[in-house]
Amino acid sequence: MRAVPTKMSLCALVCLVTTLAVGAEIYFEENFPDESFENTWTYSEYPGKEFGKFVYSSGAFYNDVEADKGIQTSQDARFYALSKKFLPFSNKDRNLVVQYTVKHEQAIDCGGGYVKLFNCDLDPKQMHGETPYEIMFGPDICGPAVKKVHVIFSYNGKNVLINKDIRCLDDVYTHVYTLIVKPDNTYEVLIDNENVESGELEADFDFLPPKKIKDPEVKKPEDWVENATIDDPNDKKPEDWDKPKLITDPTATKPEDWDDEIDGDWEPAMIDNPEYKGEWKPKQIDNPKYKGVWVHPEIVNPEYKQDDKLYARKEICAIGFDLWQVKSGTIFKNILITDNIEVAKDKADDIIKLRFVSTIYILKILNVILNNFYFTRRVREI
Repeated sequence: MRAVPTKMSLCALVCLVTTLAVGAEIYFEENFPDESFENTWTYSEYPGKEFGKFVYSSGAFYNDVEADKGIQTSQDARFYALSKKFLPFSNKDRNLVVQYTVKHEQAIDCGGGYVKLFNCDLDPKQMHGETPYEIMFGPDICGPAVKKVHVIFSYNGKNVLINKDIRCLDDVYTHVYTLIVKPDNTYEVLIDNENVESGELEADFDFLPPKKIKDPEVKKPEDWVENATIDDPNDKKPEDWDKPKLITDPTATKPEDWDDEIDGDWEPAMIDNPEYKGEWKPKQIDNPKYKGVWVHPEIVNPEYKQDDKLYARKEICAIGFDLWQVKSGTIFKNILITDNIEVAKDKADDIIKLRFVSTIYILKILNVILNNFYFTRRVREI
């Protein structure tokens, strides 16, 4: 009797997943199931660069040696340039979700872990650091000062960086990075399905000129006084104020063995003068001419023009890893580009749950080992 509810729940789960997937447009998905990436992805051959190679690996530690395999950077102090084209699409009037996993199991000290999305102009064999892209997203680490998540959009031929500092994770475990761009010109950045930043594109990126600017026809009046206080003209420095900062030590005596011809002229040591009062300054009083801090009047910026399509990419046609790493070992996997936020979150949850279950399993094993160790030790003591 217990098997019936189980089957029904499994059926319900399949139906739910199917329902979610029906309305989802998956533009690109790559889980690196085997070593065929060597044939389906393209290495750059751009001259003047010594590009590193990716290997197919699950790394030094994993949950499942086969299921956790992805592409791993394998050579230290190398540029990496690997990309793949797919059917072009536009996210106009639709959500855009870019998601993938990064595992810096080498305890990365300096190197990128981000991806770039390109339009169809990309020549994979000529891809390099200056190749134009549509979106750049993901973690970048270099020393203790740089541990950030890049979110960069191309707009009118310029790369526009986010104005906020989004901190990435710098441990050795697998993490899911997700960028969500919505048709209402808002965005979200998630790490392991938790929102770490969000906001409006216009507010958090310098896509457009400011709405208002300082009026160029207006200048601060020459007689405008912004000093709130002035020296008190009636305050005079006391006659006995000026004292030297240092004086001769009255207790100093010339050593008996001092030889002026050999040691030079003897001079007593200098000490702080207890009567020194410092630099004299007159008292401050309210300035009768003070008018307050002058504020430059603003006008509507004639160069500002609202754009309700900041989010939209006319064409996305390829994804690539364009990286520099001092210490190699990063594993990339679970790449997803879709318009369905829920599908992406569900896939991320599945990845996170596997990692969590694996952690719990390891902790249980360690607990058993420790318990056996202490039990054996107690028996021996008895």
